[in-house]
Amino acid sequence: QVQLVESGGGLVQAGGSLRLSCAASGTRFSPNVMGWYRQAPGKQRELVARITSGGTTNYADAVKGRFSISRDNAQKNMVYLQMHSLKSEDTAVYYCNIKFVATEYWGQGTQVTVES
Repeated sequence: QVQLVESGGGLVQAGGSLRLSCAASGTRFSPNVMGWYRQAPGKQRELVARITSGGTTNYADAVKGRFSISRDNAQKNMVYLQMHSLKSEDTAVYYCNIKFVATEYWGQGTQVTVES
């Protein structure tokens, strides 16, 4: 059973930084894509950033230049999201997501709250 566990969320002042981590267990395969999504109250879940097994990254326009996604190839099932210059509009529950060829998995989510 594949499980994803996120950590690193919390309360931060606007302009501050946080680093989210996600650990995937229950699989010996490296995901094709690992990513972070977020869902703010009353809004749909949206892609924040993703990274392929080859290291190609994609970011939502709202976070470009402020957030950075990375994965640990030595521990192939770890993915991180470094967030800088946080804004109140970044407040949301952040979800880790991993994709294989035919399946995908979601974490339970970690709350990020940015106070202005």
